[in-house]
Amino acid sequence: MSGETTQRSGFDMKSAQLPVVAFALRSADLEQLAQEFAERFGSDSAFFDHDPVLVDLAQLREADEDIDFAALVALLRQYRTTPVAVRGGSEAQMARAYAAGLIAAPEAPPARKAAEPEVREVEVEVIKEVQLPAKATMRVDKPMRSGQQVYAAGSDVIVNAIVSYGAEVIADGNVHVYGPLRGRAVAGARGDKSARIYCTCFEPQLVSIAGIYRTVESDWPAELSGKAAVVRLEGEKLLIEPL
Repeated sequence: MSGETTQRSGFDMKSAQLPVVAFALRSADLEQLAQEFAERFGSDSAFFDHDPVLVDLAQLREADEDIDFAALVALLRQYRTTPVAVRGGSEAQMARAYAAGLIAAPEAPPARKAAEPEVREVEVEVIKEVQLPAKATMRVDKPMRSGQQVYAAGSDVIVNAIVSYGAEVIADGNVHVYGPLRGRAVAGARGDKSARIYCTCFEPQLVSIAGIYRTVESDWPAELSGKAAVVRLEGEKLLIEPL
């Protein structure tokens, strides 16, 4: 009928894949955690930019001591992160986490036993199990300014320019920066421990592989400052070496 108008919906709902910081809790001692946070990230609490956090309780699932989730959430927020979800805990732990405002997240894929000497092949199989989208390498050709972020889901990322302080480059695979790296670089964002970070001018604010972090507060190798370097994970330790 003429004169009638069709009102459009005020919103749409779509599924989304967003990068989160996985915080694997190994101790229920909040004083210890607070001290380690201060040692790793410093006192200015400025290394994160309200990044969403997933608390993983798998390593404390059988622990007898209680976890003060309210205090844990407060500690994470103090360092400009946003704790939103929890997984891997016992029924009682999950119930207390819910009471503190955290929601349940899907369980992580079970770890495979190393049946073959080639560890990298096992890690590739794990990535396939979580069905990461197969995408071509992401390329960024313009300088990244403070506050900008790129995320290469299921692929590597190559930045052919400077990554300024306060900018962030994230990839499920490797991170390549062919210019000064002064911001944050996160490789293996979904747990790929074989991922690496390559750069031609090493001056980062933070580097991370598969959830293991080192920040500017760490003692970077003096001989690598401003030089070409590669960051790789060996066990639970990040190694920074000449490229």
